[in-house]
Amino acid sequence: MLTLEELKARLETFSPVQIEFVAQVVDSLSDAPEAEIKAPGTWLTEQPDWIEYFGLALSVHHSATTVPLGLKSFESVFQNACEHIGWRVETPVSATHRFLDLVVYPGDEPVRRLSLKSTAARRLSSTFLHISKLTEAAWIQDVRSARDRRQRTQALFREYQEHVTQIVMLRAFREAADAVPRRYQLVEVPTSIFDSLQDASVEAFASDAPAVHCLVDGEEAAVVALDRSDAKVTVRRVRLDACTVHAEWRQAGAGRIIE
Repeated sequence: MLTLEELKARLETFSPVQIEFVAQVVDSLSDAPEAEIKAPGTWLTEQPDWIEYFGLALSVHHSATTVPLGLKSFESVFQNACEHIGWRVETPVSATHRFLDLVVYPGDEPVRRLSLKSTAARRLSSTFLHISKLTEAAWIQDVRSARDRRQRTQALFREYQEHVTQIVMLRAFREAADAVPRRYQLVEVPTSIFDSLQDASVEAFASDAPAVHCLVDGEEAAVVALDRSDAKVTVRRVRLDACTVHAEWRQAGAGRIIE
């Protein structure tokens, strides 16, 4: 890590354009989005440096662009924030881990095997979230019987839950007339939300594109849909109160959020 004196020495070698660019970044850091802890004491929110680092990364991102932080950038920022506070992180590259994006070893906490998602869709709900592609599944277009669809879906989710313990989604809220996100929300979806799929009836898979209800404590917590046209699995109407909303970062001076 550079000391303040070392940083000053480097800046003296910078061109005027470089100085202007650095000044723009510094301005963004001095007006970083305000973090609001929504779930105190979670494995992430009990790490104030993690929360601060993530907010600063959002600020630097928007010092150069109005585009919401996308999935690849989110993956990098999430990993960097974990490594910043000394957590070990692995990024699986094996094809046998196709569902998995990041494995985090957060100190004394249990290992987190994460699938990372992001969305910047307009009019995001304040009570539900939507995962437009949980995973691809080419067999969806070929399977014809309800029994086979049920068998393949249950096998897919058993494998998914073996590899992934949580889905972490970054949601970028935007005002109707402004492409710049004014609020980011970090949500964790436990993959246990899919447990009830193993008990779903054959009748639930009768349609060519079935939408199967996932129950938690007897109440619908999400809907798993098989998208035959794109050969993918979509998760709809995931109840936020069945998830953990870790934190939100709101840009200073942000107006009303359209939800």
